Amino acid sequence: MTSYHHGNLREALVQAAVGLGREKGPDGIVIREVARRTGVSHNAAYRHFADRDDLLREVAKVGHDELAGTMRSRVKRVRVTDPVERARRRLREVGKAYVEYALAEPGLFAVAFSHVSLGDLSGPYELLGAALDDCVEAGYLPSSKREGAELSCWAGVHGFAMLYSTGPMSDAPRKQRDADLERLLDRIDDGLSG
Repeated sequence: MTSYHHGNLREALVQAAVGLGREKGPDGIVIREVARRTGVSHNAAYRHFADRDDLLREVAKVGHDELAGTMRSRVKRVRVTDPVERARRRLREVGKAYVEYALAEPGLFAVAFSHVSLGDLSGPYELLGAALDDCVEAGYLPSSKREGAELSCWAGVHGFAMLYSTGPMSDAPRKQRDADLERLLDRIDDGLSG
């Protein structure tokens, strides 16, 4: 239990909830337990959050921020100078980052996508959109295929992440998972090309 002493109680409550989310997913985030871990009464917690959904949205934002950070980190590693190849690899790294985060943080990933609307996904969704826009600008993705491309890409990697994190493929060896991810990203790439 992390005792709250002085400072920002709201932030301390969110961090305790993030810890529960990492451990147990969305069902594990209960205001009474968050308050207990923070060392305050549950009534004190309710002064900062209207209800459990309000707290879950705050934890989801943390997950989105972490996912966006993972995406940015992988995209920055692309050092190819050819504009088409650079755009394609950056898009691929966005997809890999999505799966990487889902596998590394299954509990928080589940929270991040359990209490959100598309508007809440500004960071990760904007990074995907920017990668697709780069593919158009580089001449790889025809502008006629650009509209709605986020949905196809997102659905592919999200489905993959679910299958391999908590679904029927969760026991697959890493080598197989990595090869399967490469094949999925190849199919997405093929579907986007002119």
